[in-house]
Amino acid sequence: MFFADCHTHSVCSPDSEVPMVRMAQKACEYGLTHLTLTDHCDLLSIEGVPTPEYDWAPVLKERKAMLDAFGTRIDLPMGVELGMGFLFPETTRKILSQPGLDFVIGSAHNLSQEAGGRDFFLLDYATLENCYRALDNYFRSMLALAAAPEFYDVVGHIIYPLRYMKGDYPTPPSTDRYRDEIFEICRLAAEAGKGIEINTWKGQTLAEWIPVLKLFKEAGGEIVTVGSDAHAPGPVGRGIREAYQIMQDCGFRYAAVYHERKPDMIRL
Repeated sequence: MFFADCHTHSVCSPDSEVPMVRMAQKACEYGLTHLTLTDHCDLLSIEGVPTPEYDWAPVLKERKAMLDAFGTRIDLPMGVELGMGFLFPETTRKILSQPGLDFVIGSAHNLSQEAGGRDFFLLDYATLENCYRALDNYFRSMLALAAAPEFYDVVGHIIYPLRYMKGDYPTPPSTDRYRDEIFEICRLAAEAGKGIEINTWKGQTLAEWIPVLKLFKEAGGEIVTVGSDAHAPGPVGRGIREAYQIMQDCGFRYAAVYHERKPDMIRL
């Protein structure tokens, strides 16, 4: 039975220390049929400094070891999570010209350069005002990302900053006020033949995706991938099956996995 985790990270991401081969081992133990390693290529650093170079050599070395060990047991497409690629078109085209690349998640992890460019992980979310100031900035970047479909196959974790907003608020921060922006992101992706992802954040975000999926469906979208965003073996695959059920409840009958930058649509 189809069971794919399309968003995971290894030692080739700055926030993981786990070899790809261990991620694949866990995926096999967990019963996955597909595992896509999508290590970070962020064109702004965590502090907002442009980082226009990306070295594929460590990725390819890790990938060879993984394929040698598990390539006959599980499908292992080659992916990348590209952060803020729309800011640097020529650099992004060069990075994505890597032969053998199967899948590109387009993400916005940082504030705009005008706002300092820091990663949303670093921001102060002590007040609701701070939260919504960050979300205002985030959705402006996400609209710019969605409008550059050359640089992604799916739009990554549309509700990303919410995972860091854990203060003692009178009401929790919500994306409700960004319905129009989310719909436009979905429309731009759908009309370009691109998709979105359900990012379960290691099984911690599931119901939060229902309104996003409904907007994507309304916008004519069909392509949805699901990923755990695991940075270690333990969370690999978490929330994936539950996400498939949510997709079905929202009217989607297929989940996607990418090969050669094209979606294979698998019946749920």
